Amino acid sequence: MIRKLLPLFLSVILLLSLVVSVLLLAGVEARAQCTEVVSGLRIPLGITQSNKDNLIVSETGTGPLHSGRISIVDPNGSRRTLLNGLPSAINDVLEPSGPAGVSMRGRTLYVVIGIGNSIVAGGPGVAFENPNPSSPLFSSILALHFSASTEKNTTGFALSFANQVALASGQKVTLSNGAGEKLTIELIVNFPNFTPKPGPPGNVSGSNPFDLVIVGNQIYVTDGGQNSVWQVDLSTGAFSTLVTFPPVTNTLFPGFGPPFSEAVPTGIAYADGQLLVTLFTGFPFPPGASRVEQVDPSTGAHSSLITGRKTAIDVLPINEGSDTDYLVLQYASPFGPFFPPPGLLLLFETPGGPPTTVASCMTRPTSIVLDEKTGTLYITELGPGPPSLPTAGRVVSVPFTP
Repeated sequence: MIRKLLPLFLSVILLLSLVVSVLLLAGVEARAQCTEVVSGLRIPLGITQSNKDNLIVSETGTGPLHSGRISIVDPNGSRRTLLNGLPSAINDVLEPSGPAGVSMRGRTLYVVIGIGNSIVAGGPGVAFENPNPSSPLFSSILALHFSASTEKNTTGFALSFANQVALASGQKVTLSNGAGEKLTIELIVNFPNFTPKPGPPGNVSGSNPFDLVIVGNQIYVTDGGQNSVWQVDLSTGAFSTLVTFPPVTNTLFPGFGPPFSEAVPTGIAYADGQLLVTLFTGFPFPPGASRVEQVDPSTGAHSSLITGRKTAIDVLPINEGSDTDYLVLQYASPFGPFFPPPGLLLLFETPGGPPTTVASCMTRPTSIVLDEKTGTLYITELGPGPPSLPTAGRVVSVPFTP
């Protein structure tokens, strides 16, 4: 999921991380507790809600090829498969990579597909093109069209590799499960798998789209590999780079790491005419360098909205009349020294003010959605299991009152 990790084994860094953790968590008091809604998910990275009140969850896969999945989860926690067999593979940092961000408009679900095995590692700061990636759909966006009846009744569809090839060639694919239900899929955009990068011959930067938001007839997509936001025209599929974020200052330098870290944009939302983008940052994930940027979608001009974070991975604006509050989801993991627990959900009533901790009960949280009817927040997380247990993913609920 997070592509800038290096081996986590230096005891001195562990000690440093623990000290940072104590400082960052000073005074944290959780207002709400997490309730498990569903478990056994395959590394869930994205979540949205349909107009039938179901949660739609993207699962990036478990390691075997094409183990990506989209699940429907009803409010009672029952899970059904919508689509199995989505592109997924082990990426250049040895993590599964496949379906990521999701967004639903009407009866169409838009799904981001991550980098997969489009590039291979060549050493620190070096990567090369994989001449034979396992799918032609890595680094893309798919649109899934299905009826309310299909959403209510389906027991699932399966995407074949032949279907992937057909989609990559520009064909629409309609799947049927034999029960009179249909699911139509089309390719919206297929981003380049990589761009050239300075260094040894053949060195590249991979494209790793992570999340998306739809505004009018445009899709805006964060790309943690390119440190950019793509802009995609829904009608034509034409795309361009809206903004590329510069490196961020490594606040641990000169004691540890390089003077700068990569920006690594992850979550994206839209409010008050601006895009909101979380910058997770790259190795060594310096505390205080992560932030939420606001981006003008017509010009790409950007400025910092919320600063001083560590590993912010998603943002959710909450509109109350003319006032906008901001929920910021902060990643954390019990494994390794760089992401000290707990995962946090923070509420900013003013961008520059101190946050209120809504919940501190998450383990490796990745994305968030609000059910406005019930005032319930739903959060995907990679779960409490070890990284070697790829079905430990789950969705938890958190009650929320602005």
